[in-house]
Amino acid sequence: MRGWMLAGLGLALGWATGALAGPTLDAVRARGGVACGVNQGVAGFSAPDSRGEFRGLDADLCRAIAAAVLGDPGKVRFVATSSQNRFTLLQSGEIDVLARNATQTLTRDTALGLNMAGVNFYDGQGFMVRKAANIASAKGLDGATVCAQPGTTSELNLADYFRSNNLRMTPVLIERPDEFVAAYSAGRCDAMTQDASQLASYRATALANPDDHVVLPERISKEPLGPMVRHGDDQWLDIVKWVLAGLVEAEEQGITQANVEERLRDPNPAVQRMLGVTPGFGRALGLDERWLFNAVRAVGNYGESFERHLGRGSAIGLPRGMNDLWTRGGLMYALPLR
Repeated sequence: MRGWMLAGLGLALGWATGALAGPTLDAVRARGGVACGVNQGVAGFSAPDSRGEFRGLDADLCRAIAAAVLGDPGKVRFVATSSQNRFTLLQSGEIDVLARNATQTLTRDTALGLNMAGVNFYDGQGFMVRKAANIASAKGLDGATVCAQPGTTSELNLADYFRSNNLRMTPVLIERPDEFVAAYSAGRCDAMTQDASQLASYRATALANPDDHVVLPERISKEPLGPMVRHGDDQWLDIVKWVLAGLVEAEEQGITQANVEERLRDPNPAVQRMLGVTPGFGRALGLDERWLFNAVRAVGNYGESFERHLGRGSAIGLPRGMNDLWTRGGLMYALPLR
């Protein structure tokens, strides 16, 4: 019994001295940057701006990870991925993290060997149609042609929905987002289906006359979107998971990009731990104690990022809804940073 207790004490002391660097963190530090897989172009999540810089909720998460790990949000290399190659790039090690509005599912966790590092957007699949078609419900799409992207949960959900409701449809499968939208605009399909947030993004930013199109009210699936990493490197999983949780917790604590410097002097013990004034959290992750301070200083808290790219401060104008904090009726609930 005494030997077991001593061994346990040794493990505890080993944890207290800090996490050993895992292979992904070692590789990121050696190359001086995080390779982050993002969507090829969905406004609000990840899309290149006029200078070719990726902007959006997912792009912000990539920068926050780089800031937490390397102290610099600019030390990130964005890799535009398709629905066909996104998981292969992660499995092969060509990217360190996939932050690409990808749905977290059992088979992706198990058969593909990927770990889910949290949810940064709760969504559901919907349909967009032309307002002139006078279709009020997805059940009015019997016999329609529907544009969808191959290799996605949207393709599977589409088939399931029409089969379970005894409806007929013809899928039009198109890979690239720009070609996907262009096909719908050109009338190659009667409707397009995708996560409702992406439909809202396409409607606001990619269609010539947004008011001519409407997103139908049904949501035919649950789509918890969030970052993914490879199996086999628990430390890197911890880092990505806790950066995301930290951005949500920062919003809960009222820590913003504008006040994060001032909050270093906040006597609240929780804030002192989060921002590295009281040491421990950084060491536990194998990072600098200012890891979360650096992340918030780089991109703001979760709510700031949401509003900037998807909410009131954006062309898309989505309400927070399910993605609001749990204290305001949403689902965003950070794991305790303690």
